[in-house]
Amino acid sequence: MDRRTALSLAAGALALPAIGKASAQTLDRPVRMVVPFAPGGTSDILARLLAPDLTRAFGQNLVVENRTGAGGNIGADLVAKSPPDGHTLLIIDVSTLATAPSLYTRLPFDLKRDLAPVTMLIYAPYILAVHPSVPAQNATELVAYAKANPQRVNMGHAGIGVGNHLTGLLVAQHWGADLTQVPYRGGAAALSAVAAGEAQVIINGATATAPFCKQGTLRAIAVTGPSRLPDFPDVPTFKELGWPAADSGTWQGVLAQGGTPAPMINRLSNDLRAAMAVPATAQRITALGAFNRAEGPDSFRTWLDNEIRVWEQVVRANNLKLD
Repeated sequence: MDRRTALSLAAGALALPAIGKASAQTLDRPVRMVVPFAPGGTSDILARLLAPDLTRAFGQNLVVENRTGAGGNIGADLVAKSPPDGHTLLIIDVSTLATAPSLYTRLPFDLKRDLAPVTMLIYAPYILAVHPSVPAQNATELVAYAKANPQRVNMGHAGIGVGNHLTGLLVAQHWGADLTQVPYRGGAAALSAVAAGEAQVIINGATATAPFCKQGTLRAIAVTGPSRLPDFPDVPTFKELGWPAADSGTWQGVLAQGGTPAPMINRLSNDLRAAMAVPATAQRITALGAFNRAEGPDSFRTWLDNEIRVWEQVVRANNLKLD
């Protein structure tokens, strides 16, 4: 073999990894973003807000698909069993995922093996709100009313074991009140039920709940998170009130199938973070009471591992189990 032939073969061999890397980042057909809850909830609002910018970034249509049921696990399982090529994504309140391993006796997927964090998107604090018929204008009056009416005050939530349900349990226990916890098929359904007076109290993401409070359909009583919301300056935080779960809220993130190659994960993460930074989108997210937390896959994985440990303690303390 002469020197020229050897150099040519070596150059070809070096080019092969580059070709593989490029193909691992290619999106060559429409991308599905699975929302595991009904339309109108925080995940759905966020997915549809990002869809136009992601369609441009991907060079492919982004299709938002609602797959409801089992506290988000039906949609999560669909993504967990999809091809590991980055064309099927899950957008979800990842606090819900964090409770799944300890809550379900038979989970159809392995969270750590079958789903790969792409990036967190936002943190939105919870708003605790009541139907206007509830004779309580503030936190003190609400606690007194709930304690005086054991089992007669219904608290709607997005499903057994999801973040707002567990937060509601902790808050009710702190109050010393016996509330009736009423599960619905997602936050949007729970909001509609409380707005209609079917239930009286809700703890739910600010992104979806704030519009109801602005319209007067619901009355905001307290918020989680580090500070009061700009649109509700007179509504105190859980921390100010001395309530538990003061940092709880809806943490929206995107995951892909667990075997998706790292180059594709990084490409998706970069595109999602760029979409979150588009000025009009960033302004809309702020207006909805949320904070940008698009920090990439490594930060997301660390957060998720920690939350799994935290919520496992709450699930066990309340003897919660689902099949």
